[in-house]
Amino acid sequence: MKEDFLHFVWKTKRFDLTDLRTTDGEAIEIINFGMHNHHAGPDFLNGRLRIGGTEWAGNIEMHLQSSQWYTHRHEEDRAYDNVILHVVFEEDARVTRRNGEKIPCLDLSKRVHTGVKGNYLELLYNEYKIPCLEQFKKVPEHVTSMWLDRVLIERLEAKTELILQDLTRNEQDWNAVCYKFIGRCFGLSVNADAFEMLCHSMDWKILSKHKDQLLQIEALLFGQAGMLDKDFTDAYPQKLKREFKFLCNKYSLNPIPQTAWKFMRMRPANFPSIRIAQFAFFIFKTEFLFSKLLAAQNVKELKAMFALSLNNYWKTHFVFDKESQASAKSLGANMIDLILVNGVVPLLFAYGISIGSEEYKEKALGLLESLRAENNHITRFWKGLDLVSKSAAESQSLIHLKKHYCDKRRCLECAVGNYLLKDKKVG
Repeated sequence: MKEDFLHFVWKTKRFDLTDLRTTDGEAIEIINFGMHNHHAGPDFLNGRLRIGGTEWAGNIEMHLQSSQWYTHRHEEDRAYDNVILHVVFEEDARVTRRNGEKIPCLDLSKRVHTGVKGNYLELLYNEYKIPCLEQFKKVPEHVTSMWLDRVLIERLEAKTELILQDLTRNEQDWNAVCYKFIGRCFGLSVNADAFEMLCHSMDWKILSKHKDQLLQIEALLFGQAGMLDKDFTDAYPQKLKREFKFLCNKYSLNPIPQTAWKFMRMRPANFPSIRIAQFAFFIFKTEFLFSKLLAAQNVKELKAMFALSLNNYWKTHFVFDKESQASAKSLGANMIDLILVNGVVPLLFAYGISIGSEEYKEKALGLLESLRAENNHITRFWKGLDLVSKSAAESQSLIHLKKHYCDKRRCLECAVGNYLLKDKKVG
């Protein structure tokens, strides 16, 4: 049993509300259950109760055992001075405020509906890939559909928060934020963190000063990636190394460790060396990047921005000093879709929130609706439960649901879990 179960039964009123009494026998009338607090402090804020004929306004704290009040050191915290009710499953200790006054206690151990408790324990302690695996298909389509719409917005809002934090760090420069956020996408899941380190290691203003010189952009990116710190046979990497040495001294740069990059078990087309070269060419060919993203009228225009092929040294190389059969090294259709889904869409949505514009938020959602659904192990898992994504909007919802609810067993915060936690036994 976890404390969040107490939060759930209180918030959803799934316990016996008749003849409520404190453990001292005083009658309790709940006028307002309060607002669930997800931050520091008491669990429910601004509740209103009538206890023993006296009306109280204040906060409500919950623990499985009342002694946890002291385990958590609430008696030393002024934030808990206004607690008017302590809700527990077992009163194993007398709890008082800092002034020594006893806090009224409500024991719910015999009041929670047995079906709710049984369903909760079944979801919490099974070993399925998702807690509701055996019951998922029993959930009505409208419940699942509405919840997936909600988690999609939650996913975009979470990414928006990261983008707006970066915007503050970059003095409201959307181009700098765009460069970093799009750059991370070039790393895919394997090298995304390394790409993020690379982008954060060098100010966008430095790159923008040299954006009309592909050689210098490549020198800056490969040098900062730690990939020029060795002796080369080929003339081109030698030239990049000389150029980076000059630029590194000029801007006092500190490269990231080369060990940050992963090459093992990857197709050569996805090698970080190729992705860095493509990212360099993308910066070189794209003037006023963020403005172009905002101005694009449709998916076709956005995809055209990322339609690029490498035709210089990289046409015959996947890594330095090792020649390969000639190929254009273009960004594939799937790769472009992933950049749009994970980079462009969040940027548009975040911009809409930052300026209070529904237009850009709708544009972001419309873009997701028009892109193909992602095909990965998570979407294939849901397909096995007859939940097939028809667009990137649906696949993004399912990815968020799996990673942030199912994997963390947050059934009590999930509409699907709430439906299955009704009194009727789910088995």
